[in-house]
Formats: sequence, structure tokens, C-alpha cells
Amino acid sequence: MSMNGTSTLRPIVLFGPSGSGKSTLIKRIMKDFPNKFGFSISHTTRKPRPGEVNGVHYHFTNPEEFQNNIDNGLFIESAIFGKNMYGTSKKAVKDVIARGQICILDIDCQGVRKVKKTDLNPLYIFIQPPSMEDLKSRLIKRGTETDESLKNRLEAAKQEIEYGSQPGIANLLIVNDALEDAYNKLKKYLEENVLH
Repeated sequence: MSMNGTSTLRPIVLFGPSGSGKSTLIKRIMKDFPNKFGFSISHTTRKPRPGEVNGVHYHFTNPEEFQNNIDNGLFIESAIFGKNMYGTSKKAVKDVIARGQICILDIDCQGVRKVKKTDLNPLYIFIQPPSMEDLKSRLIKRGTETDESLKNRLEAAKQEIEYGSQPGIANLLIVNDALEDAYNKLKKYLEENVLH
């Protein structure tokens, strides 16, 4: 799968546990650099949260259609979390690249492992929470987690932190203990390695 044939703009993969602050950092970088970055909109079978719009936050779909997309080779990566499926379509990435923008992907560790097997050749940036206690309180504050989903997310977070903090997995690791500091590290890295 050759995604980069038309461009030298390397995609950026931001990964890290749910609640680590990836979405906040992505929104800010896209606001500060309008038209430089484009967000790859993932597909999911989960129901929209309040305020989420189909085609903006996610492409919301059903399990049958999602599985058909996998079977037809339309995804770069896909993963199951809890009872829901998530995936990045080749078209979503190509749409961003076709606009001359640097594609940002927000995926989990399962997705990172799959992307590493493709020729997408992105830069990997791991966003890590300062502690499991901090992550737990962030997830609780969202107000979207049940006891079961909170437990699942925290268990997944432990595995993501183990994976993402291994040497050679990420090009950059940012511990998001203070949003301003984390953002400044991300911005500096992108300015030096992507926006030159």
C-alpha cells in the first residue's frame, strides 16, 4: 500500500491511552497551524457521544459495514476496544494528503503495531499521562465512562504505556503532566521535524 507516492509529507501518529490528552493537543496544533495539518477521521461502531458529529469526529458505522471494509482491504489499521471497532481508512489519509496537508492520525497501540507493518512511514508521538491515578481522574471527569468501561480503559492504558515507552517505538515521548508544557514540546518537535 503506497500512501506516500504523491507527497513527501510524512503523516504524524499521535498515540497514547484514552484520556492522555491527545485530542486536546491535536485540536490546538490544528488551530495554531491552519491548513498545515489535516485530521484523519476514524471509523467506529460505537455510538456518538453528545456533541459528536458523523463525518467530523468519527465516521459512525455498524459492525457489518465495518467488517466489510476490513474484508475489502479499505483500512490501514483497525482495532477492537471493549465492544466497539475502530479503524483508519486508506481514503481518510489520502483525502488529507490530496489537500497538501500533513495527516494526523489518533490511534491506539494495536493500530500503531499495524501501521508499522505498512509503508505509511509516519512519525510516532506517544502521549503519556503522568500517572495512572491522574489518568483515572481525567476519565472520571469526562462523565462518559461506566464502571466497566473505566476498568477496561485503565487496563488498556497500562498496556499502552508499557508499549509506547519502549525504546524505538516512538520518535517522541511526551508526558502530559502540564498541558502547556506538553503542547510546547509537541509544537517544537513538529516545527523542527515537519514544518520546515
